[in-house]
This record gives sequence, C-alpha cells and structure tokens, in this order.
Amino acid sequence: MAEISPLLILSIIGGYFLFLMIISYVTSKGSQSEDFFVGGRQSPWYIVAFGMIGATLSGVTFISIPGFVGDSKFSYMQVVLGYIVGYIIIAFVLMPMYYRLRLTSIYTYLEKRFGWRAYKTGAAYFLLSRSIGAAFRLFLVAIVLQQFLMQPFGVPFAATILFTIGLIWIYTFRGGIKTIVWTDTLQTASMLIAVIATIIVLGREMNLGAWEIVETVRQSELSQIWFFEGGWSDSENFFKQFLSGIFITIVMTGLDQDMMQKNLSCRNLRDAQKNMMTMTGVLVLANLLFLSLGVLLYLYTAQIGLEMPTRIVNGEAKAASDLLYPTLALGYLSPAVGIVFLIGLIAAAYSSADSALTALTTSFCIDFLGFEKSALSEGQKRKRRLWVHLGFSFLLFLIIMIFYYLNDQAVIKALFRIAGYTYGPLLGLYAFGFFINRKSNDKFIPLVCILAPLISLLIDTFSDQLLWGYKFGFEILILNGIITFLGLWLFSRPEQTDSSLLSSHAVKS
Repeated sequence: MAEISPLLILSIIGGYFLFLMIISYVTSKGSQSEDFFVGGRQSPWYIVAFGMIGATLSGVTFISIPGFVGDSKFSYMQVVLGYIVGYIIIAFVLMPMYYRLRLTSIYTYLEKRFGWRAYKTGAAYFLLSRSIGAAFRLFLVAIVLQQFLMQPFGVPFAATILFTIGLIWIYTFRGGIKTIVWTDTLQTASMLIAVIATIIVLGREMNLGAWEIVETVRQSELSQIWFFEGGWSDSENFFKQFLSGIFITIVMTGLDQDMMQKNLSCRNLRDAQKNMMTMTGVLVLANLLFLSLGVLLYLYTAQIGLEMPTRIVNGEAKAASDLLYPTLALGYLSPAVGIVFLIGLIAAAYSSADSALTALTTSFCIDFLGFEKSALSEGQKRKRRLWVHLGFSFLLFLIIMIFYYLNDQAVIKALFRIAGYTYGPLLGLYAFGFFINRKSNDKFIPLVCILAPLISLLIDTFSDQLLWGYKFGFEILILNGIITFLGLWLFSRPEQTDSSLLSSHAVKS
C-alpha cells in the first residue's frame, strides 16, 4: 500500500468535513422551512448544474464504472447518450409544469391531476425507491472505506456507517437543500479532481503524454462504444441501452424529488433549464473520463502483472472489478493519488446520500405531514422536520446493515433492482397525466400501481419462455410504465381535465 500516514489521512478527512460544516453554517443562517425545502428559490443555476454532477454520478459510478470497462467496454456510453434525450425532455416538458404550479414536492402534481390516493401512492413509491437506492449506493462506498481505511484502525462496520450518516445529518439538518446545493459543488469538484489526477499519474507511469493518453484509450479494444451485432437479445444492444438511458433519466431525475428539488431551488424556469442543459454536457464528459480511466487501469494492471482483486462471497473468492480502482490508487500508485482518491471516494459517498436524505425529509414533511397547508408555527415545523430527518437517517443505517449482514452481492443487487421497479408506476402516472385528457378513477390507482411492478416482475422472470429467450435489462422500467399506463386507462373515463395540468399547455406558457 502507498505510504500514507494514518494521521495524514485522518487530518485530510477531518479538514474536508470541517469545510462542509462551515458551508452548512454559512448557508443555514436565518433559514426558514421554505429554505430547507427549495432554498428560497434563489440558488444560482450554474452552481446547481455543477453540483448535480456529483449527485448524478454517485459513489457507484466513482468506483464501479472504471471496473465495468473490463466486461462491457464503453457500452455504458450508449446509456449516457440516452441521458441527453432524457434531460431535454425533463427541461422542456416536466420542468415547465413544475414551475407553473410552483411545486415544492413534485408529487403534489398527482393530487391536482388524479386525487389524494394517487398523490400518496406516488410519494410512497419515491420514499421506498430512494431509501433503498441511497442505502445501496452508500453501502458500496462504505465497504471500500471500511476495507481500506477504517478496518486497519479496528473500527467496526456499524460504527463506520453511524459516523458517516451522523456527519451527513449534522451538516444538512439546518440548511437542507440550501446547503446541499453548495456542498454538492465541493463534492463534484473532489470527484473530478481525483479522476483527472489518477489519469495523469497513470499516464506518467506508462510513459504517455497527454495526447498519447487520448490515443491509447481511443485505440484500445476496451473503448468500443457501439453494440449492434447481438440483436435484441443482447443486453448491450445500442437501441436497448439508448432507450433505457432516456427513461432512466426521466424517472430517476425528472420524477425523483431528490434530483428535482435542486432544480426547483433555481430562481426561475429559464435558469433551471440552463442548469439542466449545462449539467447534461458536463455529465457526458465526466462519464467519458471515468470510462477512459477504466481503460488505463486495465492497461496498467496488465503492464505490472497484477491479478484482478477479489471479494469473498459465501466463502468463495470472486473477482471484484469495483475494487480495481481503489486497489491501484491505494496500493500501487503514488501517495498523492491515494490521498485524492480517498477524498474523491468520501465525496462520492456523501454527494448522493446527503441530497437523498434531504429529499426524503422534504417529501415526508410535505406529502405526509402536510407542511404547506399546516397551521404550525415555524418553531414547531422545525422541530418536526428535525425528527423526520433523524428518522430517515436511522432508516438508512438499518437498510445498510441489512445489506451488510446478508453478505450476498446477488441478493443485494436484486433488492436494488426491486427499487428500480418502483419507478415504473411513477413513469406511468406522469405519462398518463401529462398526455391523456382522461380522468382515471383515483380509487383504483393504488391497486394499479401495486399490480404493475408485480406483473412486470412475473414477465421478467419467465421472459425466456414467454418471449423466445428475450432477457430484460434496464428496459423492464419501460414495460412497468406501460402496464401502469394501461391500467390507468382501463379505470378512466372521458372528462375535461384542467388544461394547466397537461404538458402541452405548460410548455406554451
């Protein structure tokens, strides 16, 4: 392992969190409930745009995407290209509606369009999806932190998680989204600096100049982007990946309170759209950097004759490509790379977890405690919000510990995929609400939204027999949304819907 003093590591981590606390203190001065939820709608769009990169990438991208290159080459870029279309749809179809209705929680749209049951169902699916998703992402990064940093100090995993979530709670419970907008900016910068620094050092280790690094990556067989040969049965087929990227973006950004809360904190719709388009461009470049880093990591591993790192699963050693980057950064490259990697890793862990915790608190306070219509005083709201924030912190801790004690990567990934299923009903609800001028019976909407993921899961399980060997990937989300949409149609009737709730009117406005 690179010779990095434990005292130096702790000092750097301590300094990083001290900086986060200072940001929290400055941004939370005089904060009201509205500031916690939407930052007083005064966030600079360019700060939001840059900060959203970190939340979008998350710790999974930071440690897994470079390792993913070994198995799937640059096929992930096909999904990223789909992201571009998805973000355009969000910016010019969804966000005009959100701003027109001045929403704090985006799920209040469902109440205006369908009714109370649809509203609560949509909000509940978000809470379930984001709780599992945020815990999963934090778990993956925490495993690396534990193995390479905390374990040598004899710190148990539960203490690592409690400490991690506790720090998030401390710097977010006052300022909320007003603080997150600025801490995300620091975290994004930390991640990108770590990746760029590692690429530069790997280039030097391999005696490559700047242009030679570009050419080496471009000429490597690992940089193949386009996959058409395998047809629709191939999980890496371009059209499947591209379509999946579009719909993943729409549901996991446009229909997700966590991501949209940042956009709604901008001063106006035009600023929010500039934020979204700028973020899209930077995100594409960031993903190219991560994938290029993956190529260099594999080439360097082959050059020094290093075997792929392994992880013990059910008593058996299995190759763990997501440990390749941390293994090289902390064990084979210079101490400087190890330091920036640790900072980037911590930033990656916190960039998605802190905003998720804030969004969960916002959704529960607005959607289930009715803060917007409540007659409670500011002090009473602050007290209740604090307890909700604390409650979701504890929930994340419990879910992460369940993942840890399962100790089965297949089961954990299956749980994460189940969380992905729960975005399907949101896709169907919003698609029907935006584009169909019919009124679905609110009484049956919870039933439709429960059955749709179950039917999708059943079709996915038996797709070999039902669909001539076809295997679903990310596109199961689209099927889930279509089933929800059809269910809503089945229980609908022609009725004049308020045109201000349909996207065509919102876009013209």
